[in-house]
Amino acid sequence: MAGSSENNFTEGKILQPLLRFMLPILFALFLQSMYGAVDLLICGRFASSADVSGVSTGSMILMTMTNLITSFSMGLTVLLGNQIGMGRKDLTGRTTGSGITFFMLIGLGFTLLFLAVPGPVASLMNAPREAFTETVSYLRICGGGFLVITAYDLLGSIFRGLGDSKTPLMAVAIACVFNIAGDLFFVAVLHMGASGAAIATVLAQAFSVLLSILIIRKKELPFRLTVSSLKMNRRTVFQIFRIGLPIALQDFLVGLSFMVILAIINRYGVTDSAGVGIAEKVCGFLMLVPSAFMQALAAFVAQNIGAGKADRARKTLWYGVSVSVLFGAGMFFLAFFHGDMLAAIFTKDTAVTAAAYDYLKAYAIDCLLTCFLFCFIGYFNGTGKTLFVMVQGIAGAFAIRIPVAFLMSSIKPVSLFRIGLSTPCATITQIAMCMIAYRRYSRKRQDS
Repeated sequence: MAGSSENNFTEGKILQPLLRFMLPILFALFLQSMYGAVDLLICGRFASSADVSGVSTGSMILMTMTNLITSFSMGLTVLLGNQIGMGRKDLTGRTTGSGITFFMLIGLGFTLLFLAVPGPVASLMNAPREAFTETVSYLRICGGGFLVITAYDLLGSIFRGLGDSKTPLMAVAIACVFNIAGDLFFVAVLHMGASGAAIATVLAQAFSVLLSILIIRKKELPFRLTVSSLKMNRRTVFQIFRIGLPIALQDFLVGLSFMVILAIINRYGVTDSAGVGIAEKVCGFLMLVPSAFMQALAAFVAQNIGAGKADRARKTLWYGVSVSVLFGAGMFFLAFFHGDMLAAIFTKDTAVTAAAYDYLKAYAIDCLLTCFLFCFIGYFNGTGKTLFVMVQGIAGAFAIRIPVAFLMSSIKPVSLFRIGLSTPCATITQIAMCMIAYRRYSRKRQDS
């Protein structure tokens, strides 16, 4: 029986329902960014630069692995959207149950991996000697709770696939409140530094998952989820795998390229390491609108493709780009001309603030470009062209971003701004690839 958890995006206006669906995703991403930024903010105010560097490096690694799960679960989001677009609500229960079991097994595997190798991972990242212990501690604690983190991300993917972006917002809000309280207690009161920030992160997401499950049990869903639904259906898992694996590999390898850049910068000491970590957190806020459109477009487009409405799906893409560009221009101005003010929110160390601002100027340029790129990625994910999404992401990361970063790091004196330019250089390449692919796919549809 269909309830309010499901929205039909295949009829009527486009922009208004797209924005209505996107806004809860935007608020959820904002709270998610707050969630990660609070660790750095409170460590920057109540702990040492070594703790800030430890959280910076550790959270970058954790974020890369978390994004891998989130991206992989996009296969579940798109599959559910297609089934609803086709009117096959009878399949959504089996799909959801198989997805839950499949991703819980993956989460368990990552938990064991993180517990086994935090030290070698920190060494690979060139964690500064002064911050090595803090980095290992952050990784070990967060890694031990990775199963909880997986469950937390999976809830959002399921409900976005059902056209419900408000329930994931609720889950993030719960986690954000608990994380702020936990950081203040463990870091500001108990002075546990990076370890305290990690404990707060895991506990907050555990509380969020438990409370969200209690709330979800009272919601009216378009399917009945029972214990028997949790069996892994081979065909369903294959479909999730086919759609989600290319997205996951793309996001993992792109994240890996940013980890390589951070490893390059970590060689220059704690100040630059902490500065780039803060810049990355600020960047998370700058990219909120295009990131929200990327997720919203995937679900919106998936329903229309499932309903055989390719023209409506294409119109949705350009609506998303148009709105996103307006916000991108504002974010460019804020980061390029007032990035020092943004960085100073996270630290009282003026040297770290200066390093963060130098790096942020390059990201400001990328704000204007990701408005196009992220919307294209959301569109291609929704149409099921996830293999192309993987190819363009890997090309940008390994053919452009990493080589340019290495090249810029060899120019003396070293400039974080020049190293940061590797990101907009990669984005320009990816946009060009997306435009070519979009025109090619559009012509094929017209010819058929």
